[in-house]
Amino acid sequence: MKEIVRYSHCFVCGEQNNSGLKARFFEENGEAITELTADRAFEGYQGIYHGGIISTLLDEIMIKAILAQGFYVVTAEMTVRYHRPVAIGEKMRFRGRITSRRGRLFNAEGEVVGSDGTPCASATGKYVEAKASLRSKLIGSIES
Repeated sequence: MKEIVRYSHCFVCGEQNNSGLKARFFEENGEAITELTADRAFEGYQGIYHGGIISTLLDEIMIKAILAQGFYVVTAEMTVRYHRPVAIGEKMRFRGRITSRRGRLFNAEGEVVGSDGTPCASATGKYVEAKASLRSKLIGSIES
């Protein structure tokens, strides 16, 4: 497995973001994967991981699947479906993949399953390849 690049101050993957998740993403068989445990710091309702954090991680896993193929994209649209709550302390596994590409537009899907393998949430997204000026900015914020 090869680690996918990170952005220095990214809330999800940035090592320099003290408030962030510091998730590490890897490419495996053309997909992006990560695992992490639902931390109480991101609790919504008592004992339940915040759905917005799950949505954020699903967005990131789909972006990382595209980034692993060498394309720098931004989110255009995303739909999330929640299947069940995630308990604080539960280990989660995220997986993202590209489903299609047409010109600068990528379609992707992502999913998260709990430690017992049951689905927690799934998502689909549309991502647009960054134009040159934005691409330079994105590349400039990658961790060395």
